[in-house]
Parts: sequence; C-alpha cells; structure tokens
Amino acid sequence: MKPQDLILLLIIAFLIWKRNPKYFVVAGLMCILASAPLFHFWVFFTAQRLIWYSLLLLLIAVVWFIFKNEK
Repeated sequence: MKPQDLILLLIIAFLIWKRNPKYFVVAGLMCILASAPLFHFWVFFTAQRLIWYSLLLLLIAVVWFIFKNEK
C-alpha cells in the first residue's frame, strides 16, 4: 500500500465520521482538480490515482444520497 492510499483511507474514515455526503462530493472534485496539473506535468501515476480516488469518493456520495433518500 502506498502512502497516498493510507491518506485516502484516513480521509474516507473522517468523512464517514462527519456523516455528510456533500463532503464526499467536495473531496472527489478536489481530487479531480488536483490531478489536472499532474497530468499537465506528465506525472501520470499519481494523477491517475487521484482520478480513481475521485471516482470512489463520488460513488460513495451517490450511494449515500440514495440510501439517505429512501428513509
């Protein structure tokens, strides 16, 4: 496991503790914004990881919104 993976797990744990799916959306969009300059400077591995992280965060937010609206 790489250090950025551990940081992501800590961030996800913190966001779950806060219990607000909007924070997941904001974190996902921040990952996308942070990956754009990395793609520009040809740091593809880290930029690609950030895109995958944003997908995971946005997917968690969508699932959370769906289950929250069913109640």
